[in-house]
Amino acid sequence: MENSAKNGIELLGAKTGNCIRAAIALEEVSATYSVRKIRLHSGEHKTAGYLDLNPSGQVPTLIDHNQGEQPLVLAQSNAIIFYAAEMQPDTILPVSDPRERARALERFFFFITDVVVPSNTAFLLERFGDAAGAAVLYQRSIAALAVAETYLGQHPYMAGDRFTVADIPAVTIISSMSSNIDWSQHSLLNRWYEQLMARPSVTAGMHAFD
Repeated sequence: MENSAKNGIELLGAKTGNCIRAAIALEEVSATYSVRKIRLHSGEHKTAGYLDLNPSGQVPTLIDHNQGEQPLVLAQSNAIIFYAAEMQPDTILPVSDPRERARALERFFFFITDVVVPSNTAFLLERFGDAAGAAVLYQRSIAALAVAETYLGQHPYMAGDRFTVADIPAVTIISSMSSNIDWSQHSLLNRWYEQLMARPSVTAGMHAFD
């Protein structure tokens, strides 16, 4: 691994959904950060240097060198998203309205647990030769989009009238599933998706690890 920068925020990762979500959050709050690409195919995430930072050997990892003599290291993508939210309060996570905040959290965790987790597990099952099990879980993720559609019936974003943490896992997982979605059955989702993919923070985050 390369030596860490002595100041600023570094986001270590690769072009995976978890890493892209972290990058979008940092972009959305206008954080100044640098990207360090971790070469998964060559096993860089399993080297001693990287495991010192992230013992699970996964990506992403955030290092904030601005936190005094001992840098802050976060080795979980959801923690990075909420850390980014605290950099600019009331941006991607509402503060002033408890109901709005609760709704954003509810829908964030809906996408993580009901869409992202089954989809990621399906990917792993397919890699290990369990095509039938993978298909069941993948269809579960697709079916959850009908629930997501109801969120957009009266509002432009997943948790209301503004972009929040709820939209971040939503746009990344739907982007990965887009070729298998029957968009003719999801007109509200399609409108939201096109709007999100044109958003500067999403565009920058999607390409952060190119």
